[in-house]
Amino acid sequence: MSDFNDFNNPQVAKLPTHLKQFIVEQHYERYTPVDQAVWRYVMRQNYSYLKHVAYYPYIKGLQRAGLSIEHIPDLQNMNDNLGKIGWGAVTVDGFIPPSAFMEYQAYRVLVIAADIRQINHIEYTPAPDIIHESAGHAPIIADTDYNNYLSYFGSIGAKAMFSSKDFDLYEAIRHLSILKEAADVQEQEIARAEQRLQQISEDMGEPSEMALLSRLHWWTVEYGLIGTLENPKIYGAGLLSSIGESSSCMKPDVKKLWYNKDTINYPYDITKPQPQLFVTETFQNLIDVLEDFADTMAFRRGGSESIVKAIECKNPATAVYSSGLQVTGVFTDMGIDQNDELTFIKTTGPSALAFEGQQLEDHGKFHHKDGFSSPVGKLKGMDTPLEDMDTFQLLKCGIKPFNLAILEFESGISVKGIVKIIHQKNKKTFLIRFEDCTVKESNGNILFQPDWGVYDMAVGATIVSVFNGAADKGSYEEITHVSDKHTHKVSYDENTQKLHDIYKSMRLIRENEAGFEQLPVLFEKIKTEHRQDWLSALEMLEILHHKKLFPELEKEVRNYLELKSENEAEHKKLINDGLHVIENPVSQLITEEDN
Repeated sequence: MSDFNDFNNPQVAKLPTHLKQFIVEQHYERYTPVDQAVWRYVMRQNYSYLKHVAYYPYIKGLQRAGLSIEHIPDLQNMNDNLGKIGWGAVTVDGFIPPSAFMEYQAYRVLVIAADIRQINHIEYTPAPDIIHESAGHAPIIADTDYNNYLSYFGSIGAKAMFSSKDFDLYEAIRHLSILKEAADVQEQEIARAEQRLQQISEDMGEPSEMALLSRLHWWTVEYGLIGTLENPKIYGAGLLSSIGESSSCMKPDVKKLWYNKDTINYPYDITKPQPQLFVTETFQNLIDVLEDFADTMAFRRGGSESIVKAIECKNPATAVYSSGLQVTGVFTDMGIDQNDELTFIKTTGPSALAFEGQQLEDHGKFHHKDGFSSPVGKLKGMDTPLEDMDTFQLLKCGIKPFNLAILEFESGISVKGIVKIIHQKNKKTFLIRFEDCTVKESNGNILFQPDWGVYDMAVGATIVSVFNGAADKGSYEEITHVSDKHTHKVSYDENTQKLHDIYKSMRLIRENEAGFEQLPVLFEKIKTEHRQDWLSALEMLEILHHKKLFPELEKEVRNYLELKSENEAEHKKLINDGLHVIENPVSQLITEEDN
């Protein structure tokens, strides 16, 4: 990505290549006047209500993140502001894989969907959009305890093992969310996608580490409450960006439970309002619960149970030997003894070896293109693990360059070959290359034979860690993770473009405080040519009411909206909430907060 735009933001500039692949241009010019009106309506509603229930001063949070109530945020402006608190932001196309999303968080970069919800999904959208990502996540970023939790969660989440079914689920959710936000999709197609998602959801089996972590993320970052059970405040972005649910979630029929390690047992459904929410007393408690869970994860536990998770994943993972050697590949087999201790591990297909996150020279996926396998464990009759032996002990075992060495492991695996190279670092031996080498199990089963080439034997008594993805992602990962399903780009018919012009005129009249004489003509067009639209009439009423213009027209527009509210159930709450904000102007409320 030679034309990569880092917005002059240090956090964005640090992003590695495998994360940059998800970034798309914001294309600010593509936001229509209706999009801008949708942003403004949601933000005014949010502020009008959230000033009572949000955990932090909402407007101050918005300003610190470079956001305003009036306009969809511009990414450069956001990065200028977020940069001051050590964060950045990029735009992406809808949902991205959970592991990538987590890694962005670890790099302290907010991932923001470039699209904005359609007006018919103004209260809630199952698809990520710029309202949810920026107005939900960004304002609270300035809270140090919270942003530390967010980046720490990202670093833990990026290591989480996922199952092969998790990726199917991600694709199904992404596909459905795209269809639901597209303008021209038949109900049948949506129903098929919903059915597919349901089938996959019901067939998930035991939840993976990533699935369990996603629950913790959902009940905190997206839907979290803080304070007391009786009087909680909202900090979760999903609630802060949903004008429907931020209000309904506070009602008594939504149970409030304390957030603790048991929260992991509560799955969630992104398409429905939540039946319960979790309250934390402090953000430190979020970190404590995360720590407890991290202690159960493969990257901290290692051993055979973690290799089992890697095999189930069916995607590249990394196993770390106690010597520090990191083996990356798709794990397909392992050996265990009667005590469930590992005796060998095996990958299939392109594999790579690394140390401290740096790929070893001549040990990339082209060198180990058919896989990698190696014993795990101690040598028979030796108290000192092979990785910790000094030069004298290694010599005793015949391990010196150009010497024939015969090594027998406690597991019964034997390695016989000419030592070529001994790799050592931090006073540990971590890899030995053999020529003319035979590797056998105790039953005579051949694991490697001389005509297969050189044999690289990993050294390590145990596997201490297993985590998702490659040790050296820059060297190992190809740019292949981006979904081939893209969000739909809408093309507008002539009538819709005329409606856009009405919204544009109204914004110019409001902002420039001029051109008021156009309002009667614009209203005539709204009620004769755009009867399906309700927001343009609300915007007009706001101007007429606040400027005390054309009292007869104001009365007519108000009657028009009240009639619409009575006759159109789907617009009733939206219109009534809009009327409430007109009577209780946001500008006045902002001034009150600043005081």
